[in-house]
Amino acid sequence: MRQTLPSAITRLFAALVVGLTVLTTTSVVRAQGDSVAISSEAMPQAISKLLTQGKELEGQHRWGDALALYEEAVRKHPEDRKLAERFGIARLHYGVERRYVDHSFLDAVTTLDVTQANDLYGELMGKIESHYVDTPPWSMLAQRGVQSVDVALTKTNFLRHNGVNADTATILQARRAIYGPLRNRQVTTREAAIAVEQQVAQIASQQLGLSRTAIAMEFTAAAAGSLDHYSAFLSGDQLREIYSQIEGNFVGLGVELKAAASGGLEIVSVIPNSPAERANIQSGDTITMIDGKNITAMTTDEAAGMLTGEEGSYVRVHVEPAKTNGLGRPAFDADVRREHVDVPSLEDVEIVDASYGVAYARVPVFQKTTSRDLEQALWDLHAKGMRTLVLDLRGNPGGLLTSSVELADKFVAQGRIVSTRGRSAGEDFDYRAHRAGTWRVPLVVLIDDQSASASEIFAAAIRDNRRGTVVGERSFGKGSVQGIFPLGYGGAGIRLTTAKFFSPNGKPISQVGVQPDIVVRRANGLPEGAHAAAYRGTDQDTALSKALEIARSQVVKSTTADNSHR
Repeated sequence: MRQTLPSAITRLFAALVVGLTVLTTTSVVRAQGDSVAISSEAMPQAISKLLTQGKELEGQHRWGDALALYEEAVRKHPEDRKLAERFGIARLHYGVERRYVDHSFLDAVTTLDVTQANDLYGELMGKIESHYVDTPPWSMLAQRGVQSVDVALTKTNFLRHNGVNADTATILQARRAIYGPLRNRQVTTREAAIAVEQQVAQIASQQLGLSRTAIAMEFTAAAAGSLDHYSAFLSGDQLREIYSQIEGNFVGLGVELKAAASGGLEIVSVIPNSPAERANIQSGDTITMIDGKNITAMTTDEAAGMLTGEEGSYVRVHVEPAKTNGLGRPAFDADVRREHVDVPSLEDVEIVDASYGVAYARVPVFQKTTSRDLEQALWDLHAKGMRTLVLDLRGNPGGLLTSSVELADKFVAQGRIVSTRGRSAGEDFDYRAHRAGTWRVPLVVLIDDQSASASEIFAAAIRDNRRGTVVGERSFGKGSVQGIFPLGYGGAGIRLTTAKFFSPNGKPISQVGVQPDIVVRRANGLPEGAHAAAYRGTDQDTALSKALEIARSQVVKSTTADNSHR
């Protein structure tokens, strides 16, 4: 199954985090819990400020917030090694903390014997050897495995779950000892990397009585997460969540969440006709208690995990409503039933200017049903007088590569849509348009800095084939394809980068993005990364205003051309 979701977007839909950002590094860095001193000599002020902010978050053990800060910082300053180093260490800390509140991962650590755990690690390394887009960096993968164990030995949940009762001095001695297998060793093959894991497991078992299964699982997760920004190990729950996202349905409350600045879970959006909507939960509200427990000091994963459960069960949430100009609804408690929720593949489909026949539709994500749903929407809009179409991809993090290709094929009559290239010849594809079934309606495509992956495939296809006008901001710049591979134990899997994709003109998308035909900066009233959730007029949404202006002009040109041929 081929997927192009970027890790920068964290869509929770009342479930566990799926996409996690990772870092590739080639140096051995001791990933210990203590913050390190950061020199600001000859360092740009902006980077120095980011490192200081990150150091403060690390000191407070707010690894999720630190990771988010470093992730954005590395994206803006990819050349800075200090940011990259702190990003990598924050990723390790956050990864261990996340895994040890993930019930499916904990079940695997508890139930897999050492042979099964080692087989899981070997299988994952085999997938990397066979399918990864670049030559596997075996030495770095081994280093990251050791670092992950080092970090894990600083975490209370890890020690408690694995029954480690040693004193601080003994643990510190073991943390130093596990780096021994890396010294004076050239790790150039998969087998050599696996040998490092075996030796580390032996040391940890002898000195701490630590389960060898726990060590193998840390090496497994670290190997997948060390390759690039988008590859990742997937626990059983995470793998099921990804399949749910692809299918466009899941069991939950029907909300998209993020960490609230003051603690708790902020509601980013509410899915129409969902249990949350029926409970009067709205965008901007904050959940501060779940089933009577205060969640403001919990990690986002811990709190979001409390919202998951069996279909038909209930969860009680305490909601602090959003305030506008100091005014808001009173706080309330709600008993919300967990139900099967269908995620809409299209939003706000409507004729927004009947006099010109301007139609509008927002594509929030490219999922399995998007192509079919858009085809039906186009016929409905056509019946209502559509003469031009604005497709809004702002904030769209991507999804299925095949879905974006199918959508582009609806509008592009001939030529290349996208090409992919991998280390394996089996990953080399050229996706081309087919004339049959092509819609000739004039097209405007809206993108922003959070339009990524599959969104960029679509936008680049429209732009390079001169099929429409792309308006907005330069897109995210995620130019790689991930495959989802299930593994043999624990219901786990791996999301693995298998290829890079290129626009119809042969231009790479990775770290470059798609430059719109007409650049429109974000309005002052909209925060960075924001997009219009619905068509509500154009007073603040300058990009949408420009798109509608272009759409109207397309109708005028089309009408003029028709008249000239009469």
